[in-house]
Amino acid sequence: MRVLVVSQYFWPEMFRVNEIVSELRARGHEVTVLTGRPNYPGGTVFDDYAADPAAFAKYHGAEVIRLPLRPRGKGSLRLLLNYWSFVFWGCLLGPWKLRGRAFDAIFCFETSPITSALPAVLLRRVKRAPLLLWVLDLWPDTLSAVGMVKSERGLNAVGALVRFIYQRCDLILAQSKGFFPAIERWSRAPEKTRYFPQWGEAAFDGDLDAVDVAPEVAAHDGHFKLMFAGNLGDAQDFPALLEAAEATRHRPDLHWLLVGDGRQAEWLHAEIERRGLQSTVFMLGRHPLERMPAFFKGADALLVSLRAEPIFAMTIPGKVSAYLSAGRPILAMLDGEGARVITEAGAGLVAPAGHGAALAQQALAMAALPAEARDAMGQRARAYARQEFDRVRLISQLEQWLHTLRA
Repeated sequence: MRVLVVSQYFWPEMFRVNEIVSELRARGHEVTVLTGRPNYPGGTVFDDYAADPAAFAKYHGAEVIRLPLRPRGKGSLRLLLNYWSFVFWGCLLGPWKLRGRAFDAIFCFETSPITSALPAVLLRRVKRAPLLLWVLDLWPDTLSAVGMVKSERGLNAVGALVRFIYQRCDLILAQSKGFFPAIERWSRAPEKTRYFPQWGEAAFDGDLDAVDVAPEVAAHDGHFKLMFAGNLGDAQDFPALLEAAEATRHRPDLHWLLVGDGRQAEWLHAEIERRGLQSTVFMLGRHPLERMPAFFKGADALLVSLRAEPIFAMTIPGKVSAYLSAGRPILAMLDGEGARVITEAGAGLVAPAGHGAALAQQALAMAALPAEARDAMGQRARAYARQEFDRVRLISQLEQWLHTLRA
């Protein structure tokens, strides 16, 4: 089967679309990827790629075709230009770079922005191939939740764009069942929606006992380590998280470790200093996915948070499935689907979204638990991940959908 993958983000950026491509290749499919220059999350083109772009033209045997994407940079204007540069070059150069090639199906990986699906919609028409869209972020809901678009007219305009895209997809995959009503409101075709959750990446398949603790984390030995790993963005509600850290500053044995990078990183650096939290909250920087097991092993609990917004209550954060797969206890500050999964798994303690004081209390409760109780949480977490978020089973389901649409 010949599959075209359209994604604004791709290796060496760390997204699950990478594993979809490698798994489809391992199953004997011919895969071509149309993507941009890697620059997420830091906002500048990766140094290794800039030095030798040819080294990134193949991924597990899949051909990777890069568009001249404008990097994200800093600030809302540059982010907007980044979004639209993928649309512009994808629609202008995409059909040209793919000329003469036939595909049995097109798979579009759609995390923000929804505009990244527009080149896939055009290619669906040009190549006369069915289109599957994997929705990991709901627009216009997310834009409203983070305050990027505030006017009703602006949100309605984005909604019209979402309707245009959804109605030109042959199948729409939702990362959470909570997404179904919002997707179907715009697609007006509930029969096209399927549940396709995120899984824990292959990096977490192994036994953490066989991994050495990352030295960045080992430096905090002797303390109870609460670790957030992932994007440092607006949606993660770091003001509330810092509120929790302030409420536990009387416990010098409690360390909050932030692993990752993103648009809130500079603000976090400044706020930690302003609030005098330098001995409580520590920013450990961004590191490759392959090193995350070494970071996770050293954590006493893994932290996930989302803002108190209806859209985020519908979401199962990708890091939840990663944390579950790693088999570590989870400390959460979120509502809805994400909270349900953690509670149902018996994998940790949950505070309501936006409640820093409640998160602080749960952090203290987690620290007070016997090590055996936390180990049991981790064991239940991994068992739940294998039951609900098994990567091989999910990609087999995707493969089946691709075959069905091809027919």
